[in-house]
Amino acid sequence: MSRAMLTVAAVTAVLLVAVTGCNGGGKAAELPSITLEPGLSYVDSLVGTGDAVKNGDYVQAHYTGWLQTDGVRGTKFDSSLDRGEPIGFPIGSGVIIPGWEKGLVGMKVGGKRTLTIGPDLAYGAEGRPPRIPAQSTLIFDIQLVGLPKVDVQVQQEGTGAVAAPGDQIAVHYTGSLWVNGAVGEKFDSSLDRGEPFRFTLGAGMVIPGWDTGLTGMKVGTKARLIIPSVLGYGKSGTPGGPIPPDADLVFDVELMEIAGK
Repeated sequence: MSRAMLTVAAVTAVLLVAVTGCNGGGKAAELPSITLEPGLSYVDSLVGTGDAVKNGDYVQAHYTGWLQTDGVRGTKFDSSLDRGEPIGFPIGSGVIIPGWEKGLVGMKVGGKRTLTIGPDLAYGAEGRPPRIPAQSTLIFDIQLVGLPKVDVQVQQEGTGAVAAPGDQIAVHYTGSLWVNGAVGEKFDSSLDRGEPFRFTLGAGMVIPGWDTGLTGMKVGTKARLIIPSVLGYGKSGTPGGPIPPDADLVFDVELMEIAGK
């Protein structure tokens, strides 16, 4: 694929993290705080009713991040709410700070959680100047918006090695628009070029739907990946075509090779 994709880096301005709803005191402060490990605790001001986050999920969340000063909420340094759009990232891939990786697991869609994260699980001794000083403890108000999924339809199960994040893999694919539950116009195919597409799985080199949909697949597997727009090219599409904004996609893929396995 010529355009690697909506990389997670694009949404990590200050660091893929934090979101919504508590604005400083009130209810959330009165609820019990759960310590997950030294330097990481949370308070749920609203327990969601949707699916719970697990390792490998792609998460959509709104957040607001605050510096902790003298043990209380201080200066706000970033918020997705100010931009009017949630951020998206995979859990367990290392693209967000460890406090988010660990603190969001088990949270349910629709829920609101406040994470308090010590520097060792955030930005440490370097900080993120100028907004986040060195050795800062951070507070994030987070609202879990969704856990979009790729529909993986295996057509032929492979017998080779299993693809995992960090692997260098080679994939043959044909990509088409997915319109009203059916395959639409084809926009790209490695088969037309006679060469599989090679990339590092889980490194944000491809659209999120590829990173999540191909993880766990065995060499030799042929499958159809039906990818919602949020895990594809999102609201932007590919400027100038061929993928319009908010387009769902379908890829027929074959995992050809995992380097070194």
